Amino acid sequence: LCNHLLYITTMADDSNTAQSGKRRKLDESTTTTTITEEQSPLSSLLPPPQIRTIITQYLQDDIPSHFDVGGHVVGNTIQKAELWMKSPGVLAGIPFFNATFDVCGSCQITWEDIAMEGQSYPNASGDNKIKLATVTGPVSHLLRGERTALNTLSRCSGVATLSNECVQIAKSNQWKGLVAGTRKTTPGFRLVEKYGLLVGGAATHRLDLSQMVMLKDNHVWACGGSIERAVKKSPCGQWL
Repeated sequence: LCNHLLYITTMADDSNTAQSGKRRKLDESTTTTTITEEQSPLSSLLPPPQIRTIITQYLQDDIPSHFDVGGHVVGNTIQKAELWMKSPGVLAGIPFFNATFDVCGSCQITWEDIAMEGQSYPNASGDNKIKLATVTGPVSHLLRGERTALNTLSRCSGVATLSNECVQIAKSNQWKGLVAGTRKTTPGFRLVEKYGLLVGGAATHRLDLSQMVMLKDNHVWACGGSIERAVKKSPCGQWL
């Protein structure tokens, strides 16, 4: 994992509402973000409905009883939270971070120009934290999405960091092949981790069992130990 920190900083300033003595309200139906294609060049690979479904499941894991007791305590005043990177690594997972607060609703996300997926930040540390983004919205929504947003961003960044290290080792040894991942992913985090592989410069290989015929020792043994028999029983075996 790459360590990131998201914490509530200040009440969102709005001079007009300050004069009226009322809290500013955001559009409850949408979440906006300033991220550009240059900052997240691979994000178009991720279908928004699929990401939203996955993130919704993550949030439901965190609030299984449908009551957010802590959210009731803090209320819905508009506040700001800042995202900081506090360990060295490659940044990845911006689409999942954005989707988390999109599902929570009523939030605005402003990314710093320095925040670039695939970019390495070797000097980030606890003493040299790098500000990546600011999220503005009802404080209960910020806290509701905080852990899911950080978990996905940190996990994805960690995979991208290690993938990039392997890719650089391969390049330094003049290896011409691809560094690829496997299906040995964390249950529920496959899309997050495979996306991290791509951002880190590696290949995903197959995403699931439906994408290619790949027969291993267990398949061969289950077919009586005959590789030829196993291949012929595969969907493409009829053309061999």
